[in-house]
Amino acid sequence: QVQLVESGGGLVQAGGSLRLSCVASGRTFSDQVMGWFRQAPGKEREFVAAIRWGSGSTYYGDSVKGRFTISRDNAKRTIYLQMNSLQPEDTAVYYCAAGPQRFTRIQAMSVQERYDYWGQGTQVTVSS
Repeated sequence: QVQLVESGGGLVQAGGSLRLSCVASGRTFSDQVMGWFRQAPGKEREFVAAIRWGSGSTYYGDSVKGRFTISRDNAKRTIYLQMNSLQPEDTAVYYCAAGPQRFTRIQAMSVQERYDYWGQGTQVTVSS
């Protein structure tokens, strides 16, 4: 069992930055992939980024490449999402998710159904 708690959301002006955090409790595995997704009102949940605990390998959704950076602190069991150059279209609830406790191809982890545990979400609002 893994519990995930996100924090760091808030209101920011266009062009600004925010850093989200996700603390994982329970056992984590070196091969396990962690992900960030987001869901805007009236839209489907969208993949943002993923990272593997052990190697730190990363994978990004096309809409955030070059603006967002995912990272992890293994000692703190925390993953981060640094979001720069935020735009109003980035407004959404951001969710942290934990993948299976085994090796999976990180490129395959853009699909929300492949994640086993989810946090409660944190709201990010970008004003124009």
